[in-house]
Amino acid sequence: MKLTRASSYALHALAHMANQKTDKDGKHSIIASHKVAEARGVPERFLLKVLKPLVTAGVLDSVKGPSGGYRLRKNPTAITVLEVIEAVDGPIRAQGSVTDSGNSNAINTRLEKIAKDAAEVVKASYRKVSLADVAGKK
Repeated sequence: MKLTRASSYALHALAHMANQKTDKDGKHSIIASHKVAEARGVPERFLLKVLKPLVTAGVLDSVKGPSGGYRLRKNPTAITVLEVIEAVDGPIRAQGSVTDSGNSNAINTRLEKIAKDAAEVVKASYRKVSLADVAGKK
C-alpha cells in the first residue's frame, strides 16, 4: 500500500512537531506552519491544506495570532498512523470488483470480501503504529 502525498506530508509535519520541546504541563510548543514546511521540505500551501483536517480530527490545535501556529493536541504515543491517514485521506475501505455482468456476481462477492479483509489488515497495522514510533521517540 502506498501513502498519498497528503498523508506523507502530514506524517512528516506531525513527526517534526512531536520532536519539539514540551512545557512543564507536557504540551508541545506552538510552531508556525512555514517553519514546519521549511524543515520538512514541503510546500507550505499544500501543508496548510493537510493540517486543517488534522485540527478538525482533534490531532492538532490551531493557535491564531502573531505567535500562532500549530501544536499537537495529544501525546505522540496516543496518535496513531491510522488516525492521521484517515483524517487526511478519509476512511480506508475496500474496493471490490468493478465488473457488473450478471454471471460474475458470485466472484464479485468473493472479491469484495477479500478486499474488505485486506483493508481491515491494513487498518490494524496502521492502528498499531503511533506518531511517537514515526518520530523515533520510543
